[in-house]
Amino acid sequence: MKKLKDEQFLQQEKERIEKMKFYENLAYQEGFRYLAGLDEVGRGPIAGPVVSAAVILPPDFFLAGVDDSKKVSPAKRLKLAAQIKKEAISWALGWVFPPYLDQINILNATRETMKLALAQLTPQPDYLLIDALKLSDITIRQCSLIKGDSLSVSIASASILAKVERDLAMEAYDLLYPGYGLAKHKGYATREHIQALWQLGATEIHRISFEPVKSMLSGGKYGEQPGLFEQSDAEYTYIQRSGTESGQR
Repeated sequence: MKKLKDEQFLQQEKERIEKMKFYENLAYQEGFRYLAGLDEVGRGPIAGPVVSAAVILPPDFFLAGVDDSKKVSPAKRLKLAAQIKKEAISWALGWVFPPYLDQINILNATRETMKLALAQLTPQPDYLLIDALKLSDITIRQCSLIKGDSLSVSIASASILAKVERDLAMEAYDLLYPGYGLAKHKGYATREHIQALWQLGATEIHRISFEPVKSMLSGGKYGEQPGLFEQSDAEYTYIQRSGTESGQR
């Protein structure tokens, strides 16, 4: 019975992953050879870096469980990330940290991380599948997909790599800056995190352009956090939003 269930699950996963190769297959049919999926993690937190991953997968790539990183448990993400790295043709990460992140704003920082990741890929891709964003000053053909981490196996794999690496970094920061709960909330504006900010003050990894850090440092009142995005013609515009970002991207 267990063997039958395992076989049924495997078949379902093969069918699901094949559907997630729709955009990859279109690019292969056009003659493109090396397709890179890109995704970022860490737009919304008030502390820590924003991280992007870029990954080139082989055309026959199959890994049961690959999906949008927000839909996968932390333990499973770790296992999937290790296997993705093993099977990928190439993968790389791009990081932007405060205070540079605050100087160039979160949107530009996100684009910068993607460009940094892309520059490290070998071979260089000839086609990009990107979650939501478009990159300027890049001559490589691009396809921007809203909710791409649920539609493309390449973007989903990138989202898992970026999420795992950023989470590990925040766990390390928790050792350097105890008392903030960084290993738990990964830098997002939870009640625990905000209370620690008032008690302990901001650290070097806190984003001084994000609320409530900005107001705390200027002596003002706690406002809403600008810095999450709304898509319009493949470009982002700032909207006012408070609290944590759903799914902790």
